[in-house]
Amino acid sequence: MFRLKSSVVIAHITGWLICLSLPLLFISGQTGDRKALSILFSTDYLVFLVTYIALFYFHTTFLFPRLYFRKQYLLYFLAVFLLLIMVNYMRPFDHLFTRLPHPPHEMRWHPPMPPDHGDADMQPPGKPPVRVDMVSDFLFLLTISLSIATETTRRWRQTEKRALYAETRKTQAELSFLKAQINPHFLFNTLNNIYSLAMTRNENTAMSIMKLSNMLRYVTEDTRHDYVLLESEIDCLRDYIDLQKLRLTTKTKVNFSVTGSPGIKCIAPLVLLPFLENAFKYGVSNHEPSEINIQLNTSENHIHFFCSNKLFRITPDKSRTGIGISNTRQRLDHLYPDKYELQISEDNGAYAITLQLQV
Repeated sequence: MFRLKSSVVIAHITGWLICLSLPLLFISGQTGDRKALSILFSTDYLVFLVTYIALFYFHTTFLFPRLYFRKQYLLYFLAVFLLLIMVNYMRPFDHLFTRLPHPPHEMRWHPPMPPDHGDADMQPPGKPPVRVDMVSDFLFLLTISLSIATETTRRWRQTEKRALYAETRKTQAELSFLKAQINPHFLFNTLNNIYSLAMTRNENTAMSIMKLSNMLRYVTEDTRHDYVLLESEIDCLRDYIDLQKLRLTTKTKVNFSVTGSPGIKCIAPLVLLPFLENAFKYGVSNHEPSEINIQLNTSENHIHFFCSNKLFRITPDKSRTGIGISNTRQRLDHLYPDKYELQISEDNGAYAITLQLQV
């Protein structure tokens, strides 16, 4: 089954109306509107229409795709040549003028007559004069050219559409892969914390499991989409911070503040969580005092996120940032092209991340 778009059908109908009305306009200029109107409903005009419409679609749907695009060039050009001979034999345009009182001889080509015309009955027998309907041949070549242009353009658009679809699928696969890498990393850290609480029979174990349940529901359900409500992302961050606080000592202070109204703003899911994971991983010490500052500010068109912590491990940048942040940067490149600014700085043992998103 062919699915034709209405725009394609309208374009074909409009094109045929324009092309096939040209002969009528020419005839009308030669004989008047009444004679042209009578030709419009004649058998010769019906043959004229059917001939060129059939040529166009036969060439578009069969000859060009099944012979030319399959590199059967000899058969293709032979078929086109035979069609040209057929059209020249039928002379569809020339027959339209047989209904005119005085057919314009300039539209036809006749071989030169012998000097002695004589009476028609006195002419010696021989082959009938060959007539070449130049206009019919020209319309044939025009029809074939339009068919080639139409089919080539259609195939080019299909190729471009397939390439764009493949690129989109590739991007979606990359995003799914990056997101899948982040989720197990977060789950691994959180389960370790709850395991520690369970081993010590901490009274906050049940609450921790409930918070983890909320986060897993968010991760498995809400993050199926490329974007989620900012308020849902903030709730996830709060649950994560509360879970992390359960394992912290009094030497570590965590400051988390949200200013502005999230409203109906959306954000890529779990795009902020790796920064928190990094802060709690490298900014906490059981022997030295530390402080983690997390600020989220929302305005009309921007989301501003800031996270800073003290570094207690001095390791190379690649291993220090880990999988989470590097993949988050790639996700930002995909989901916020030219719409985000990410700055990561390290100064005097302090590590800071500043992220600004345009929403």
